[in-house]
Amino acid sequence: MSVAEGGLDWPGLMRVGIRGLGLRPEEFWALTPAELALMLGEAAGSPPLSRARLDELAAQWPDRPAAPQAEGGAAVDHTKG
Repeated sequence: MSVAEGGLDWPGLMRVGIRGLGLRPEEFWALTPAELALMLGEAAGSPPLSRARLDELAAQWPDRPAAPQAEGGAAVDHTKG
C-alpha cells in the first residue's frame, strides 16, 4: 500500500481499485486495507516456491536416503549378494 504523509494515498488507492480492479465505489469502501492489498498482489507472505528453491529443498530433504558410497566414490549395491 502506498503511504503519503503518514497516511494512505486514498486517491491513488481509489484509482487502482475502481479503475484498475473494476470495483464499484461501494465495493472499494467495503474492503479492508489488507483485502485491497491482497487484491493488488501486495499481500505479505512468502513468494511462490521457485524451481531453484524446490531443487535446493529436495537436495536437503531427499525422499530416500542417498546410497552409501564405496571407496572411490561408487555407490554400494546392497541388492547383490
